[in-house]
Amino acid sequence: MRLKYILIILVFILFLIIGACSGDKDSAASSVESYIQALINGNTDRLSTYSCAAWEADAKDELASFAAVKVSLNDMQCQESGKDGDTTLVSCTGKIVANYGNEVLNINLADRTYKAIFEKGEWRMCGYR
Repeated sequence: MRLKYILIILVFILFLIIGACSGDKDSAASSVESYIQALINGNTDRLSTYSCAAWEADAKDELASFAAVKVSLNDMQCQESGKDGDTTLVSCTGKIVANYGNEVLNINLADRTYKAIFEKGEWRMCGYR
């Protein structure tokens, strides 16, 4: 009888672990969020991790454009908003705030629809429209 309860508890724990591993963190939207966060943090390695191969050079250009300014991210939330062939479309809300000394530029994340593809077993940001 005791073995039966132990097995039930182990099965329950297994389901909890599987549920945690299969969560939203591997979605197209979370990959776009991670890309934007890496961009804001100036993290080249993480930026490349969340970029598709075709977008890596553009990602580095975007990163360079923020090199001389102080940037922050306000209230970002992304969600999948559709499909375009093999591409998953992601819409975000929030803004990037770029401080150029006396000038502040607010970049509204909702002004772009981000494109994500499943490449090499992971979701990756691959441009926008």
